[in-house]
Amino acid sequence: MAKQRGPGAGPPPWWRHGPPWPDRRGEGERKDRWPWRSTLLLTAFVLVGSFYAAHQQPDRAPLDVFARVLLIVGSGLLLWRRRHPVAVVFGTAGAAVLYLGAGYPYGPVFLTVVVACFGAVVSGHRRAAWSAVGMLWAGHVLVAHLLCRWLPPAGDAPASWGQEAAIAAWVAAIVAAAELARTRREQWARQRAERAQAARRRADEERLRIARELHDVLAHSISVIHVQAGVGLALLDTDPEQARTALGTIRAASKEALGEVRQVLDTLRTPGDAPRAPAPGLARLPELVRQAASAGLAVTVEGEPPRLAPGTDLAAFRIVQEALTNVLRHSGSRGARVRVERDGRALRLRVDDDGPATGADAGGSGNGLAGMRERAAALGGTIEAGPRPDGGFRVLAVLPLRGKAEEDDR
Repeated sequence: MAKQRGPGAGPPPWWRHGPPWPDRRGEGERKDRWPWRSTLLLTAFVLVGSFYAAHQQPDRAPLDVFARVLLIVGSGLLLWRRRHPVAVVFGTAGAAVLYLGAGYPYGPVFLTVVVACFGAVVSGHRRAAWSAVGMLWAGHVLVAHLLCRWLPPAGDAPASWGQEAAIAAWVAAIVAAAELARTRREQWARQRAERAQAARRRADEERLRIARELHDVLAHSISVIHVQAGVGLALLDTDPEQARTALGTIRAASKEALGEVRQVLDTLRTPGDAPRAPAPGLARLPELVRQAASAGLAVTVEGEPPRLAPGTDLAAFRIVQEALTNVLRHSGSRGARVRVERDGRALRLRVDDDGPATGADAGGSGNGLAGMRERAAALGGTIEAGPRPDGGFRVLAVLPLRGKAEEDDR
């Protein structure tokens, strides 16, 4: 249930983002629906109000059949205000001019023009609405000042220009209110579109993040399993103890992979909950070195990692993990060097091996370097990867200590 808003809670949420209108699949469906109820209610109000106005203005012409027809036609046209707003606003304005020209009493006949004007302006037909309202005012001036001697009621005197100024002010107020409604509606529509686009962007970013996590976790663990499975098969008959050790490494690697995959899947099941286990970081480098050693890769680490934000720490760990995984899968070298250093406001990670490349494929997806670049780019960092001039391969990552994602969150 939504929380109750206290007296100092400010305006309701819909004031900024728009009222909770029905689903905007909606714009075409709303135009297809006929506004029967509102049109019938408005027609009844106009008829009753006009009869009341006739009793209050005995000097005007009495309401006859023609007056009733004009009132019903002017109100009934509003039934088409969603489908044909331009025709409706001119039709209601024309009916109102004929009504005034016949000398009938002033009253709610103008309300139909107001509703039609709002509909035309909100639907984007601003000039048509302005033209129709201007036509109504010009027609009133013509009837009330130039043709009043020849039009009913008999003996009608010209209206005062002060009255015309008041009518012009009302016309300007109606147009301004319609423009304000149109502007506000466009803002709400734009904000809805921006929120929907932001939600899609967040969903895409989350999908890419999960894909990178699964790739990095599985690629590293399966590479270790692949190497150890080959060792176990090769030594199964000649050195059973060494084969047993390889099987133990496979078991440990698979258990760790299952744990990390389960952690990623838990975040999918309960996206709002905090993770049950902390995300890995550079503090787990010794564990990564031991895993690589069990797969036959000797790794030396130089430098001490500085204190990092959680997102930067995770990205740095995954980059080193993926770089060592690539050494296991694609390099003939049995040794690698990892250097961690702080360079000003950036963290520099360098992973070197002496090669040569084997050209072998250990079952990877080929997305390792792309994933590393995506991780670095998400934090505002860079990745350089390629052969060294003296042989071997180097991965160099430069990550800002305050990542772009953390800056955006502040």
